[in-house]
Amino acid sequence: MISVDRAGAPAAAIASIPALVAVATGRRRLGAALGVLPVAVTTFFRDPERAPDRGPVGDDVVVSPADGKVMYAGPGQPDVAPAGDWQQVSIFLSLFDVHINRAPYGGRITDVTYQPGKWLAAYKHESAYLNERSDITVEREVGGETRRVVYRQIVGLMARRVVTRVKPGDVTVTGQRIGVMKFGSRMDVFVPPSVTLTVEAGARVVAGESVLGRWT
Repeated sequence: MISVDRAGAPAAAIASIPALVAVATGRRRLGAALGVLPVAVTTFFRDPERAPDRGPVGDDVVVSPADGKVMYAGPGQPDVAPAGDWQQVSIFLSLFDVHINRAPYGGRITDVTYQPGKWLAAYKHESAYLNERSDITVEREVGGETRRVVYRQIVGLMARRVVTRVKPGDVTVTGQRIGVMKFGSRMDVFVPPSVTLTVEAGARVVAGESVLGRWT
């Protein structure tokens, strides 16, 4: 059975108001038609189980933080990637994708930065640095090496809010649920050059299961 994220209940309640008003005013057929809205909203917030929920992921694996389509995979793009030398994977989420976000790499959260901004279409390049977003930085010690990954929740044209459920000091595991984005959006993952990317633009990825890259 697929569960529903807790953010879905208030959204579904709001979506049910038009149907309730229609029924209360005697327009039952319209009310029945409008009853599709809360069902659709509830479906949007579906939260299926994924492989990391059933077992640990290795230290060298970076997984997808979101369901969707890879828009870009390669060197960090100017004005998009954080300062420094990074590789980047950008994922677009349509309205039909699961919008529960998961940690692409486990470790200690060292920084969570929220940045207000615009609501440009998430598939546009400039949405990565102009739109409302949250940047999450995670670090993990492996064999005396500090590994750092940055991932970014970005709102889109329809999405108007990111929900981030981790904070500095929290310790996460790879594939753990860390938040949700409401109604169509984008996620970027930034990894160091020592990670070999295993996806290309156009690939479909699944949050918590699809491997984006591996440390070599």
